[in-house]
Amino acid sequence: MAELQRDWEVIRYQTAASEREKRFEALASRAHAVSESFPGRSEPLVWEGIIVSSYAGEKGGLGALGLVKQAKALYEAAIQIDGNALDGSAYNSLGVLYYKVPGWPLGFGDKAKAAELLQKALAMNPQGIDPNFFYGEYLVETKQAEKAVAYLERAVQAPARPGRQVADTGRREEARALLEKIRSR
Repeated sequence: MAELQRDWEVIRYQTAASEREKRFEALASRAHAVSESFPGRSEPLVWEGIIVSSYAGEKGGLGALGLVKQAKALYEAAIQIDGNALDGSAYNSLGVLYYKVPGWPLGFGDKAKAAELLQKALAMNPQGIDPNFFYGEYLVETKQAEKAVAYLERAVQAPARPGRQVADTGRREEARALLEKIRSR
């Protein structure tokens, strides 16, 4: 799983945008093989979901809808096994899908469900960079930018995660950019 995580970070934060979709597609296949090798474990399902979600984000449009539904099922399966795994990352990532995916009739998006899941992840990992960033982003996207500032600042100041320097640096840059956008309004 550490290899999947490192490869995801490199694709997400250090690969040219034109290359990301096909690289995430290949990584999703590898992630699925890892998940199948560890049945009954939550962590590989979470990482497979993160990779499939990232692939969907790069693909975009209606073509991504099947991928986000697949990612949703992976997160839900991970939660059924152990929702506490990886500091509640499945709740956080599922919450992100609920606020980024369109609602009915196209998709399953639901802003209230997103808030519930993101807050649950934040309660499980209150100082974490990802739960603070994504809750802050959710608040911005739901026209609550003034509330988002505290969470985004917490994301910028979050403790470093061992072996996650690339992801932490990239996420902090995203949080700073969102803070700058809020402040320049």
